[in-house]
Amino acid sequence: MPLRTGNGQRGAPTPGNGRVSDSRREGIEGGHRPPSQPPAAGSRRLLAEGALVGIAAVWGLTFVMVQDAIEELPTMAFLGYRFLPAALLVALVFWRALRSLTAAGWRAGTVMGIFLTLGYVFQTLGLEETSASNAGFITGLMVVLTPLLAAIFFRERLSLITWAAAVVSAVGLYLLTGAAGDLDLRGDGLVLLCAFAFAAHILVTARSVREHDVGALLVVQLAVTGLICLAIAAPAGQLEVPRGATVWSALVVTSLVASALGFFVQTYAQQHAPPERTALILASEPAFAGLFGWLLADETLSALSLAGAALILIAIVAVELVPRWRPPRPLPEV
Repeated sequence: MPLRTGNGQRGAPTPGNGRVSDSRREGIEGGHRPPSQPPAAGSRRLLAEGALVGIAAVWGLTFVMVQDAIEELPTMAFLGYRFLPAALLVALVFWRALRSLTAAGWRAGTVMGIFLTLGYVFQTLGLEETSASNAGFITGLMVVLTPLLAAIFFRERLSLITWAAAVVSAVGLYLLTGAAGDLDLRGDGLVLLCAFAFAAHILVTARSVREHDVGALLVVQLAVTGLICLAIAAPAGQLEVPRGATVWSALVVTSLVASALGFFVQTYAQQHAPPERTALILASEPAFAGLFGWLLADETLSALSLAGAALILIAIVAVELVPRWRPPRPLPEV
């Protein structure tokens, strides 16, 4: 699962997941439309969208790879080895911003890192018990849970589409995990806690990036996650040397590709791809998780589970896209 930052963005530390920036939103809602793109911009858009598809596929693939790797390497050691190299690599890019980060920024990054740690720990432990397909779809519920937590803790109003998506996703979760009588409270339950943790991480990050450099925050939270996991693994005697192609390939893909490279790709894509297209492409991540679970791990979903997975995807896409389909509000007459 990718890092989610800002107001739901995966991978890049800027508010988004295809969401429109405040200034751009004001212009669109005020009746102003962005100018048409020149041919060169269209080529960059196609490149950006292709890169997004690739990253979404990689993020979906990581569910299967992590599941295989933690059979050979303890979970906490794997997470520590995954996130510390990613933090070091990103720090090479944002070292100037990191040097100037204030004490308040370090505190904000630490809090973000704690929620990020909880998310990945719950997700990875859940993968020990449940399928990669289930983990992918349940993790995707963070998109629906984020506005619900915002309403509970920050008294933000919920739109009708958010309520509807919450109900649809709850039905989908039941069909995916429990309707066939094979509910796995440990595995699926841990991944559901992961979705709540990632939703909380999104909300904390959305407020932190308003006051602090986003690149520096990314370095801090990745480092905090890696250090916490190693601190847990050390006294438990789980700090083993990674061995075997399965473990090393998972570490390379999750650390360097899914985390570090994924961040750069996401940043580039957000600059050139339309927000609604970005949101739709990134919502395909759970579907990729199910696809790779079927291709690489021989996972199959029953008809009821497939229906539940489809409902979850519908809820995710609806929360992301329906608000963008509202007609623009005209400028007030003066």
